[in-house]
Amino acid sequence: MEGMNPGTAEHPHRQIAASLRERIRGGEWAAGEQIPSIPALAQAYGVAKQTVQRTVDQLRVEGVLITRPGSGTYVRGTRRRLNRLSRGRYGTRRGQHADLARRYRQELVEVGHSPAPPEVADAFGVADGTALLVRRHLVRTDEGQPAEVGASWFRPAEADRTSLARREAYGRPLYQEAEDEIGRRYASATDHLSARQPTREEAELLHIRPDTPVLHLLHVAYGADHRPIEVAQATWPGPMTTLTESYPIPAPAADDTPDGSGLYLA
Repeated sequence: MEGMNPGTAEHPHRQIAASLRERIRGGEWAAGEQIPSIPALAQAYGVAKQTVQRTVDQLRVEGVLITRPGSGTYVRGTRRRLNRLSRGRYGTRRGQHADLARRYRQELVEVGHSPAPPEVADAFGVADGTALLVRRHLVRTDEGQPAEVGASWFRPAEADRTSLARREAYGRPLYQEAEDEIGRRYASATDHLSARQPTREEAELLHIRPDTPVLHLLHVAYGADHRPIEVAQATWPGPMTTLTESYPIPAPAADDTPDGSGLYLA
């Protein structure tokens, strides 16, 4: 039996998963290549088809495999690396990401008024369900695989009579369009990142199983008056996403000495 150790206490489907991971990393199947069918793998490993199905389900949740209905199971391509937190969204200088939409293949799918979900309503300080202007988008990889669903929310009083209310894409980042149209400059931003299960709509749009965890970002951008200008949401398939942010580490201050003259809190 290929890759199996009957003497171990490890569940068979986990042993098979470890074997398939090793074979994929070893280059036996390249990204985008189809792996053998479940009956073929069951025969090769000497287990029931249900055991291999559990293995495939596990590796799909991990982001190693992807199943295309009516076609088969394939090795998923390179994990999508994102730098979409505050610094990555705005860059080290304004306008640095003017080609953001082209690089990320962002597709605008809806513009209009919609009831604000609780987290967005809380950020704006309005009641749940308050109608706000929303711009929803879908981001795809170069292979056409959905990789992000998101939305940007604005107060109708500020955005309704601007280009933000029209279903059109811009040749620059959304925040620059918002600054010019609303007349308020983005001064600071806060990101809230969490892991959770997807909603039914998110699972359908991202082409993932309902039990696949997602990473969810709530991004609140403030003006100089500390009032929110934009509240943005982004949701990514957790196993396929790596969030990366680089930053300098401050040098020790003059009073940061180990002799007790500085305070260290852990």
